[in-house]
Amino acid sequence: MFTQIQPATRLQFLPPPLPPASLLRHRPNFSRRQRSYASFDGRRVFNCLKPTDYDKNTNPSQESEESTASLEEGVRRAYPFHEIEPKWQRYWEDNKTFRTPDEIDTSKPKFYVLDMFPYPSGAGLHVGHPLGYTATDILARLKRMQGFNVLHPMGWDAFGLPAEQYAIETGTHPKITTMKNIDRFRSQLKLLGFSYDWDREISTTEPDYYKWTQWIFLQLLKRGLAYQAEVPVNWCPALGTVLANEEVVDEQPMRQWMLKITAYADRLLEDLDDLDWPESVKEMQRNWIGRSEGAELQFSVVDIDGVESDAAITVYTTRPDTIFGATYLVLAPEHALLSAIVSDAQRKDVEEYTELASRKSDLERTELQKEKTGVFTGCYARNPANGTDIPIWVADYVLGSYGTGAIMAVPAHDTRDHEFALKYNLPICGVVTPGNGSFSYFENAYAGEGTMINSSSPTLGLDINGLSSKDAASRVIKWLEKTGNGMKKVNYKLRDWLFARQRYWGEPIPVIFLDDTGECRPISEAELPLTLPELDDFTPTGTGEPPLTKALSWVKTVDPTSGRSAQRETNTMPQWAGSCWYYLRFMDPRNSEALVDKEKEMYWSPVDVYVGGAEHAVLHLLYARFWHKVLYDVGIVSRKEPFQCVINQGIILGEVQYTALRDSDGNLVSADSFDEMGNFSQESVPEDKVIKSGDSFVLKDNPNVRLIARAHKMSKSRGNVVNPDDVVSEYGADSLRLYEMFMGPFRDSKTWSTSGIDGVHRFLARVWRLIVGSPSVDGKFKDGTVDLDGEPSPEQLRCLHRCINKVTEEIEGTRFNTGISAMMEFTNAAYKWDKLPRSIIEEFVLLLSPYAPHMAEELWSRLGHSSSLAYEPFPKVNPAYLKESTVVLPVQINGKTRGTIQVEKTCTEEDAYKLASLDSKLSKFLDGKTIKKRIFVPGKILNIILDAQNAKVGQR
Repeated sequence: MFTQIQPATRLQFLPPPLPPASLLRHRPNFSRRQRSYASFDGRRVFNCLKPTDYDKNTNPSQESEESTASLEEGVRRAYPFHEIEPKWQRYWEDNKTFRTPDEIDTSKPKFYVLDMFPYPSGAGLHVGHPLGYTATDILARLKRMQGFNVLHPMGWDAFGLPAEQYAIETGTHPKITTMKNIDRFRSQLKLLGFSYDWDREISTTEPDYYKWTQWIFLQLLKRGLAYQAEVPVNWCPALGTVLANEEVVDEQPMRQWMLKITAYADRLLEDLDDLDWPESVKEMQRNWIGRSEGAELQFSVVDIDGVESDAAITVYTTRPDTIFGATYLVLAPEHALLSAIVSDAQRKDVEEYTELASRKSDLERTELQKEKTGVFTGCYARNPANGTDIPIWVADYVLGSYGTGAIMAVPAHDTRDHEFALKYNLPICGVVTPGNGSFSYFENAYAGEGTMINSSSPTLGLDINGLSSKDAASRVIKWLEKTGNGMKKVNYKLRDWLFARQRYWGEPIPVIFLDDTGECRPISEAELPLTLPELDDFTPTGTGEPPLTKALSWVKTVDPTSGRSAQRETNTMPQWAGSCWYYLRFMDPRNSEALVDKEKEMYWSPVDVYVGGAEHAVLHLLYARFWHKVLYDVGIVSRKEPFQCVINQGIILGEVQYTALRDSDGNLVSADSFDEMGNFSQESVPEDKVIKSGDSFVLKDNPNVRLIARAHKMSKSRGNVVNPDDVVSEYGADSLRLYEMFMGPFRDSKTWSTSGIDGVHRFLARVWRLIVGSPSVDGKFKDGTVDLDGEPSPEQLRCLHRCINKVTEEIEGTRFNTGISAMMEFTNAAYKWDKLPRSIIEEFVLLLSPYAPHMAEELWSRLGHSSSLAYEPFPKVNPAYLKESTVVLPVQINGKTRGTIQVEKTCTEEDAYKLASLDSKLSKFLDGKTIKKRIFVPGKILNIILDAQNAKVGQR
């Protein structure tokens, strides 16, 4: 299959994929007493068992038979996960093991860990989704075992456009498909053994839930934070709804509900500092809010003869110090005053230009690399600082939605203005000089601060020459306020939240409009929830009217207060609404009297750890913080912020795909030498046709042809989606959980490799055989465990406590991959022990349980325990066992250091001397010599003084 490559395609050469499954092929199951060695490549463990390491209790023929049986079963029967996992999932469900009681002991510490709840699509989960869910589950399981009350819920963000579009295409009610999708997602999550409290499950589509979403809207309305406005919106006729600015360019004015998030801009900024969030996320929110301090200035409009009109143009600038450098004004094509001030001579050109601009998206208009365009309006504005009349232009690089929709252009000190001025031959006047001297303002714009020049107007009373930019800005603002030409102004990029959607599948907005006056009235809180009417036809009306207008009997109503006829609001809320506050409802999901019980909210707030994708860094997190602060002001919540710690997991990319390039003649072209501007086609290359060469990948049959190696985000369109159900069927849920945590650092993006899961699967199989023993000839494992006896040795205790220390620290630091490595190291050591003490093994099983809960539960049961280990105390490290028991002891001969020996800290002088005399490097100085005396400082040094005659001989 060939597709044409675009000339601008970038080639990404990724690190080599994990070795193929053939390198990890199944090996015989050896006795646990055999020595085994493991090498780590950061992603998998390779067992290197030595056949010569059989001890006297090993039966080689039995091992051979076991190997044959195991090979026949294949990797799936390395341990009986297919029996274990359904068994313990049933147990957890039947016993409600992970249910958080409504009434709890609030004297105990709490831990509220939450996933950004999913939108249940028809495609179900792919293996990228469980990454975050597994991490939160490990944290939840650890904290339960550490004695915390844990809240770990799951629900569904189930309103929204995708379900409605599917309903339109298939004629199926969105409620039906949504419930079907939820059932699918729930079954997949349960298949992976996540310890969610399913009794707290919620869906944003349930009337009992969105009753409180509507209630919050009414509180916003009461406080003047919800209002209606006629605003230009991006209307998509095909979808019958409003889209984001970047998506379409077809704007039309519509009556819309808006939420006044701008009223909380400063608080949203200030409270970021105290949050344990990724700094990149906090910076994105700061930039989105875009707070800036500057000034608003009034420029009087004058005609071509210099006569002032009544009109004035307000501009906002963050650099009032550069007012003397303003040589023209620029209006956005949608500016309200444009049609009123344009001259007759220029009207046609301006109208044509604004028409063209209306067909561009905001993203296209503000693209920095695009060529600036504009049209002169035929009129002028008077610069209030120097009285100069400057031309007014219209240009699409200024947006009506930002600031005042007009700017004072200072081409000497702004790159975009400079480019525009050069193109249209407009004046450039430098008014800020850098500290290092002169600057060529006609070649480039100087955007930095400096010392003011060319900035004095004695007749108008403003002189800022010689001042620094900062002092000049302050003086200009004072002058503007004194003369009435402007004022100090704080501005924001943040705009009020457009809250209405012209679609069916969303929360109804709980207001009515009186027929005779059009007055908007909220419905009574006692009438909530206002439920969606049943509709058979969800298709867009084509007129901009929402689909709910078709529900005539629902739309027509009566105002209960006055008895006058009225109509319901037919717009619905956006999908963001239900996800703004769901974390609160999880605290008290069945409360019919309040959004959340005050005592429960005070105990559980805030969410301690909130895990989700970085794509929600701005909108969801910003909207949720806004609603939370409103609820704080209303008195519903006790904390200013909802989420104390936010963690963004990395993306799991699909498996590496290899692509070869061919030129127009069909010849293969190496990816490191082809001309990007040429005409090339590409074809997919199977993995078995590829080999690694240095840092690149090449064709096995033609190593001179370098390939493109690229991994993409999983999607149905690319055909690289891996279904977790298939992985669980082949390897088990515990293996999938372990592999996703072992692939690399949790916050980093990683490339999926199905063959790579075999390594962690074999590690789990080793743990199973270590404790249960090898299978019988028919491949079945016995009940119970191997003999577990004896008291642990100091070395075994040191090994265990090093593992406890590492696993605990790494889980709490969300460095899950290195926690798994620590357990692998423990297992390698345990295979070398002659005896396995029960106390050591039980502690290790508890360490394993957050990662591989099914296997751990089964092993715990086989160790003789009758109940789940979910609430067993997590092992605690004894620092005494972390101290090294040996030291490196320097050995001196006649005061000169000749080598070192490894000794126990409690080593005696005599033992130290014996070890030194046996050392190959030291013995040559001691053999046949007479010792005069020994000086020994325990743990510090051994100095051997030879007889004087011996010393001379030694020197000779």
